[in-house]
Amino acid sequence: MMIFKFIRYANPAWQFNIQPVTPQFPSCIDIELAKNSGLMDERYDSLSARLADAGFYMWNKGMLLESTQEETEQLARLSPPTVADEYVFIQKYWGKVWSSYAYLSRLCSLHNPIKETRGYLKARSVKKINVFQSPHEYPAYETFQSELVASNPLVAVIIPTLNRYEYLKDVLHDLEKQSYKNFEVIVVDQSTQFKKEFYKTFELNIHLIYQFEKELWTARNKAIRATSAEYLLFFDDDSRVESDWIHEHLKCLDFFKADISAAVSLAKVGMKVPENYRYFRWADQFDSGNAMVHRSVFKQIGLFDEQFNGQRMGDGEFGYRAYRLGFKSISNHKAFRVHLKVPSGGLREMGSWDGFRPKKWFAPKPVPSVIYLFRKYLSPALCRQALKLGIMLSNVPYRKKGSSGMLFMSVCLTVIKSPILLIQFFKANTIAQKMMLNDKGNVLLEK
Repeated sequence: MMIFKFIRYANPAWQFNIQPVTPQFPSCIDIELAKNSGLMDERYDSLSARLADAGFYMWNKGMLLESTQEETEQLARLSPPTVADEYVFIQKYWGKVWSSYAYLSRLCSLHNPIKETRGYLKARSVKKINVFQSPHEYPAYETFQSELVASNPLVAVIIPTLNRYEYLKDVLHDLEKQSYKNFEVIVVDQSTQFKKEFYKTFELNIHLIYQFEKELWTARNKAIRATSAEYLLFFDDDSRVESDWIHEHLKCLDFFKADISAAVSLAKVGMKVPENYRYFRWADQFDSGNAMVHRSVFKQIGLFDEQFNGQRMGDGEFGYRAYRLGFKSISNHKAFRVHLKVPSGGLREMGSWDGFRPKKWFAPKPVPSVIYLFRKYLSPALCRQALKLGIMLSNVPYRKKGSSGMLFMSVCLTVIKSPILLIQFFKANTIAQKMMLNDKGNVLLEK
């Protein structure tokens, strides 16, 4: 669990802010490794900050750190990072814009202005680093002969689809070209004009399920129950993959002895690949459009939460849950997909571009399931910051949502639009409260 409190200003919804409940778990902190790493940054005042910073640095480089509850408690017993330490941390990894945002936020929250100003000014000389350069490498992976692949287990490729036959055609053609052959394709078709004949032209073992309801997470759960395959590979109907896609998912699980291969999604052909998508590391998100999960995970932690039907972040909920319960998920760049993000069909018909961008004025904002998710897993402080930050950044164009340069414009637009935003949030919060009351826990896959 991250001990730097200022991460809530820059990345409050980060999966690794959550404290797992298992004895040992993937982590961004390894005390003994940090002490011996030579990466202890002496610009921090406290030992706890130097240890946590070294772990955060190594995690971002792709080193697969693990902790125990005892180690996290040991770190928590040290003197916490000072205010100056917090500003050094946020400026080192996110830069001056986010450091200034944290400073102004804390002044507005009536924190001690003298202490805040001293800490902020002390960190002003700290340069932002590119932590994704020169990542940790796993050279043995390239020549690794996977016993799992050689054992030829059955893989179920699960594809929910909704009014996207034009794109689904290319998806199925890509599957026909896979080098790994022992797989079945389970398509849950929710299209308005169902075309059963469409599937007869492909040389694939297709198990077709027609579902009248337009419910994505019900569709995925239905597909999981419909197969006995040990390896479940979730795929979207507007994606393209290479011929070694299934092979690389299996190989990754075997090499890292992981439970989940959370492969990366590249947004459209020719667009810049994010630097942290270019190497193996602990996954900090679960993308249900490109992920392989061992069947035992669903047996132990349950199926997808169907309260997310018609909303957003159902895959985020599953990712939080799997991490919290100690399952190992690898961000796998070898099994990438190109996500076309087509403007029609699928979730585009549900009325929002993402969890914070409804298409209609006065529609609930954020999508109620986002509030439900954050309240379910994040601390109250992280939840408040995640919602505030998400709402603010949603006031800039979708294509600019990851730009730190748009932060202060977002703040200004939030102030201007505040009456509308309050109405939207009230609507979302009312629905989210009902979702919390209706949460009956997770339905386990039968043993």
